[in-house]
Amino acid sequence: MKAIMLMFDTLNRHMLPPYGCNWVHAPNFQRLAERTVVFDQAYVGSMPCMPARRELHTGRHNFLHRSWGPMEPFDDSMPEQLKRNGIYSHLVTDHQHYWEDGGCTYHTRYNSFELVRGQEGDPWKGHVANPKQSGNNKMKQMHQLIRQDWVNREYIKEEMDFPQAQTMAKGLEFIRTNHEEDRWFVQIETFDPHEPFFAMQKYRDLYPHLYNGEHFDWPPYGPVEESQQEIDHVRYEYAALLSMCDHYLGNLLDTMDELELWEDTMLIVNTDHGYLLGEHDWWAKSIMPFYNEIAHMPLFIWDPRSGKQQERRSSLVQTIDLAPTLLDYFGLDIPADMQGKALKETIASDKEVRQAALFGLHGGHVNVTDGRYVYMRAPITKDNSPLYNYTLMPTHMRSLFTVEELSKLSLHEPFSFTKGVQTLKIGASSYNHSHAFGTLLFDVLEDPLQKQPLQDPEIEMKMIKLLKELMETNEAPAEQYVRLGL
Repeated sequence: MKAIMLMFDTLNRHMLPPYGCNWVHAPNFQRLAERTVVFDQAYVGSMPCMPARRELHTGRHNFLHRSWGPMEPFDDSMPEQLKRNGIYSHLVTDHQHYWEDGGCTYHTRYNSFELVRGQEGDPWKGHVANPKQSGNNKMKQMHQLIRQDWVNREYIKEEMDFPQAQTMAKGLEFIRTNHEEDRWFVQIETFDPHEPFFAMQKYRDLYPHLYNGEHFDWPPYGPVEESQQEIDHVRYEYAALLSMCDHYLGNLLDTMDELELWEDTMLIVNTDHGYLLGEHDWWAKSIMPFYNEIAHMPLFIWDPRSGKQQERRSSLVQTIDLAPTLLDYFGLDIPADMQGKALKETIASDKEVRQAALFGLHGGHVNVTDGRYVYMRAPITKDNSPLYNYTLMPTHMRSLFTVEELSKLSLHEPFSFTKGVQTLKIGASSYNHSHAFGTLLFDVLEDPLQKQPLQDPEIEMKMIKLLKELMETNEAPAEQYVRLGL
């Protein structure tokens, strides 16, 4: 038994042909849908990048207890569980957050790993002189990241210079080297189609359009202030990068065909979240509510045990289900702290694993969906308090916690999942503006684009009940209920 996970970052469900998009050139995603089970009700859990990957490892939500950060000493890591039980685990990735303070304990959980440099603002190549930037970049609040990205681009000229191309080549090298061996898992993970939307010209040529503005392939995290021409241009730039992803997905499918891996190899194609490209008058993610363009994600799984393909599944599933699914596939026990569910029977026959799904970002809305309604509960005060991080690994995305932050820490009694270990309790702040948006309720069956918030006290009470039940199941700290006015 073998397993392959191909993980994209920021893969928009609503821009894929298997989910109804008729203008993005992605024939290999359609081909993938014909070889797998396609999930119609897959939702994110913890947002964004590394919180989602902590869920991928641990099978439980991150966002109620801490913000972006490393794996914790008490965490059950799926690839490490595989490693400890004689199943070889390997990671190939160009996701540059793995070699920052807030992601540095993830890749070392695998037996082996390969890291490809150069994505986004990865501090890869050193230039003292400022690079020659093309056009005006709108992300002025992230100047250093932007500067480094332009340095990196000077070294990316041919297609095989692109980090995604190298990542896929190294992933396929692992598969070819080991395809006759048994009991291994490889995670091939590319940062694309995450912004900036930088792709080879041949993929951009798939989307001819009129655009006479300045260079613009990296939207700001904020409200849309651009013209419709600029919005359309960015959408085409994203689509071009998505078509590049589709090309390399095709290489993987070709390899599985050639080596006859479908007989004994699970394939999971997934993402961490989506992205707003002007929908709801917003760019990006994390600042605004997690509308379905962000939270409702694509998911494709082939399980050779059932052999189901070219079928749809309507059961509600989440990122936390992937770790137990892989452990179950290899015949291993699922740790008690994992709250996700193995999807073997869901893949085979659409067996339901949950009535509702919880998702959110630390300090943002706490959201719940039952598949029809999405309820976004906002904090009741502008300062978003009280809010704390519970951790033994006090690092942010790209920095350590400051001395000021640590000066007021206390010890907190163990949660059940910390295995008897106390954690640090550290006051937290949030850049999320969820209080300003208020609490929102949507009927996504009748209003799939979430244009008309509902005002229905009866439905809201039903969703509050589900929300509180899931928060209790996840041992949400007491102050989360206070913060949300529950």
